[in-house]
Amino acid sequence: MLTLSNLKRPDGYKKKKRLGKGQGSGSGHQAGRGHKGTKARAGGKVPAWFEGGQMPIQRRLPKRGFKNIFKVEFRVINLISLQDYEETEWDISKFVEKGLIVSKGKKANSPVKILAGSANDFTKAVHIKANAFSKNALAVIEKNGGKAEVI
Repeated sequence: MLTLSNLKRPDGYKKKKRLGKGQGSGSGHQAGRGHKGTKARAGGKVPAWFEGGQMPIQRRLPKRGFKNIFKVEFRVINLISLQDYEETEWDISKFVEKGLIVSKGKKANSPVKILAGSANDFTKAVHIKANAFSKNALAVIEKNGGKAEVI
């Protein structure tokens, strides 16, 4: 029978080491931190990038390149990929439905651009609504009697 007088801690339970609780505990005085230095102090964590006072790598290496924060990343579709479908009316929701463009992740809300690709083989008259078209894609669509609408 389990009573307060015969309670035991569960198996696998390890008692927490009580640091700095006097010389008799075996971990008193410096509490396992050694003598002085950064790691002996309160809040004395050394950052992962710290190289012991040596010139850090991010300052030793030259700065290179340029990142244009205003660049527009398009989800692209080649006209030739529409050749196999019977539809003649296309918009962004239909592209997503057919799995021609990504609908999840980082580019999920990016604008859609139609490219010509190998447009010599494209012969269908289609009506496409997209955010952007390449010059060649526009020419091919209109040559086949289709319509390109920028939304």
